[in-house]
Amino acid sequence: MSTRQPETACHPVPDQHGVNLYTTDPGLRALLQVYLPPELLTHLTPHLERLGALAGGTLDDLANTADKNPPELQVRARSGRDEQKVLKHPAYVEMERLAFSEYALAAISHRQDVLGWQGQMPSIAKYALTYLFVQAEFGLCCPVSMTDSLTRTLKKFGTPELVQRYLPSLTSLDMDELSQGAMFMTEQAAGSDIAVTETTARPDPEHPGAWLLTGDKWFCSNPDAALAMVLARVDEDGQGGQPGLKGVSLFLLPRDLDDGTHNHYRIIRLKDKLGTRSMASGEIRLEGARAWLVGEQGRGFVQMADMVNNSRLSNGVRAAGLMRRAVSEAFFIARNREAFGKKLIDLPLMRRQLLKLLVPSEQARTMVFQTAEALRRADAGDVDALRLARILTPLIKFRACRDARKVTGDAMEVRGGCGYIEEWTDPRLVRDAHLGSIWEGTSNIVALDVIRAIRREDSLTALMAHLAQLLAETKLDDTLRTSLQDVMTRATVLANAAVADGGEALARRAASALYHTTTAVAMAWESARIGAPERLHLAQLVLQHRLLSSDPLAPNHQVSKWAENLLLDL
Repeated sequence: MSTRQPETACHPVPDQHGVNLYTTDPGLRALLQVYLPPELLTHLTPHLERLGALAGGTLDDLANTADKNPPELQVRARSGRDEQKVLKHPAYVEMERLAFSEYALAAISHRQDVLGWQGQMPSIAKYALTYLFVQAEFGLCCPVSMTDSLTRTLKKFGTPELVQRYLPSLTSLDMDELSQGAMFMTEQAAGSDIAVTETTARPDPEHPGAWLLTGDKWFCSNPDAALAMVLARVDEDGQGGQPGLKGVSLFLLPRDLDDGTHNHYRIIRLKDKLGTRSMASGEIRLEGARAWLVGEQGRGFVQMADMVNNSRLSNGVRAAGLMRRAVSEAFFIARNREAFGKKLIDLPLMRRQLLKLLVPSEQARTMVFQTAEALRRADAGDVDALRLARILTPLIKFRACRDARKVTGDAMEVRGGCGYIEEWTDPRLVRDAHLGSIWEGTSNIVALDVIRAIRREDSLTALMAHLAQLLAETKLDDTLRTSLQDVMTRATVLANAAVADGGEALARRAASALYHTTTAVAMAWESARIGAPERLHLAQLVLQHRLLSSDPLAPNHQVSKWAENLLLDL
């Protein structure tokens, strides 16, 4: 929480605008010591400090301006020529420069010369930077994530020719050369049911190896991106193609053709969205648009799932960042606003409310680092880590995104009436938080993906082995160790019941149980690494309030002394 008090702190309406969101976050700095190599953290620290200052000031101003000045679709030039151009506010364009160029958030996983560091940075570095950036701006992080994920999928499944052709522009730090990415997947009739995709692909008779895509895509964020991954049903004989998932393939769709003209698709309109107003989302009509097959024909869903899973982790990071910003604001207000002759933080009910905000925020932060570390090891060829990342990714997407909706809303209440006013950050945090549970799969879809990972890839075994290893490395008193082991056992039983025939209705409960169990164990492990008892107290709060049963009618809901001290220490 904030330790520095801006000049406006003495005003009756506290405002922490201008605070450095990195230097005032000791918890983040401590965790980075656990998850990043010391020499890399030393190198990154000045960049993190500068980004923290931007996120608390200049970047926050740009985000508020862009939110109030959403993009517009220019269908034609003044001469009457079809243009299909998305007009972006200068504030958004400047944020693009900061994200794509200065901090290389989309390219950092694909280059070895970013931010002055020679060699490949682990994904944790990228997510730490994104975690800070998203505390100011959420919408732009979608194009950043899609560009990163598209590049990853292209490198993994694309032909050498496609990779050689497009990788340089996808990873460029020059805004004039950069190709941003998108994915056009959702259709009105299909939604999350990819098996009923109606968009078709037929061979291009004039360009061997190319395909022509026809159909409507209903929800396309970053619709004027230079490159998009698109799902379409191969229809080589004009009969509609093979039904079901086996008929769906993945294609790379360029915005412009080799002769410089626009490809054969149109942006029909831009969406008027509740949140992420700074970033354009539109509807696309493909009218024989030229595209290139990515990966094996008929395995489009599997290949797109790789891109979606990477985006889901990014979505979890964004949810964690939103919660952190909301909690930071709430603590600053509580420490500096007076009511009834006391600081808000000295009022017992406010202390309890702050703890309810803090716990899910810190859970998400731990889950970000645990998942990113599993992904790093998986990319290095660790098979067990691959199975672990496969379940951690939907877990963080499911629970952290749902928690962000409540945390941002309850934190807005701490500010009171001002929190409801659009001049402040709170309304934007609330609006943006609601998108996390919808993008890349709604809560039901993602909870079922947790079950799918258990059933098909034995990911539950990998998860429990990982948690057992963390416990083995952590010195704990016998009571707490027994409690953690007990919830691991019970969460496993619940997850297996959800996997069994007829257990689908338990999927959400099982996903929540696994998430809470994972974060409780990992927080205890982090506490031992950091040497700070407050993280162990957070693990105990997860146990007490999110895993163990309690009587809602019992009049003993007192905040323990160590929990009260936790509020003062952070």
